[in-house]
Amino acid sequence: MTLKVGVVFWVLVAWRTPGGEPWDAPAFWTVVYPIALVIAAVLGACFPRHAWLWGLLLMLLQVPVVAVMSGVGPLLLAGLVYALVLAVPAMAIAAAAGALRRRLQSASV
Repeated sequence: MTLKVGVVFWVLVAWRTPGGEPWDAPAFWTVVYPIALVIAAVLGACFPRHAWLWGLLLMLLQVPVVAVMSGVGPLLLAGLVYALVLAVPAMAIAAAAGALRRRLQSASV
């Protein structure tokens, strides 16, 4: 399910982006990335065990989407590094959401 959410999100972004690369979207920093961070938080809260992993996977899913939409090119490795950098805040947010969910569950018991 988590992978499907990530793939669908990035495919929709790539489909709306000239060139098919989500990180090249005109509204990447103002709309796309914040939405991705919210998705990471929701996934971390829904699946609190190893929640940080969902932020990592969500951001890394950009790379195969770009490979399919735009083709494999010489800058794909740079895209992977870029996705890893973008994953750091997503991992922190997902981990925080997962920790909050676990804390709320333990407080209600």
